[in-house]
Amino acid sequence: MDFVKTYIDFSQDSLKYSALSIAFNPIFWNVVARLEYGTHFLTKLALGKPKCGCYTLAVTIFSLGILRDILYERALRDQPLYEALDVLPVKILAGLLFAFGNVLVLTSMWALGVTGTYLGDYFGILMDSRVTGFPFNVTDNPMYYGSTMSFLGTALWFAKPAGIALSAFVLVMYLIALQFEEPFTAEIYAKRDRERAAGKKEK
Repeated sequence: MDFVKTYIDFSQDSLKYSALSIAFNPIFWNVVARLEYGTHFLTKLALGKPKCGCYTLAVTIFSLGILRDILYERALRDQPLYEALDVLPVKILAGLLFAFGNVLVLTSMWALGVTGTYLGDYFGILMDSRVTGFPFNVTDNPMYYGSTMSFLGTALWFAKPAGIALSAFVLVMYLIALQFEEPFTAEIYAKRDRERAAGKKEK
């Protein structure tokens, strides 16, 4: 407990803003995506064009991600440094985590495309088949785990225990989000498969 009090300064507003941003983003995209699936409000605002609605959401989510990263960097800047982490082996580990985390994120975005990455399923823009190549042959959720690794790598690079705590919070929020996203997305594709099967029977 003394370690936490010494190396995590909870009085800093920047820490609170960073945590709020980390929590807000996955809540936001899940709520908006489900509203779109149920009401098609973004598609309607985009004059009936699902792709335009999805691209609008993509730009919004990407922008919120940039803001979250800025707030995270500012929070780290205001936090105490832990000298035991400010050593070469930890710097090397930090660099590897950050690099591999970004590889997971960027290659998953490349494999999925814009609509696959930014919840196109909720707009009715479904992929023909499940992506099974890299990085999805490493983990089912490379963007979430890659992002967490990047956060942790940054925290270790700057030797900030507060950043490690925030990285753990990032992971917790992603794991919570997956509890809602995975079954819902699975049902979207299951519904399509049922409709396809019913269509074949009618023929």
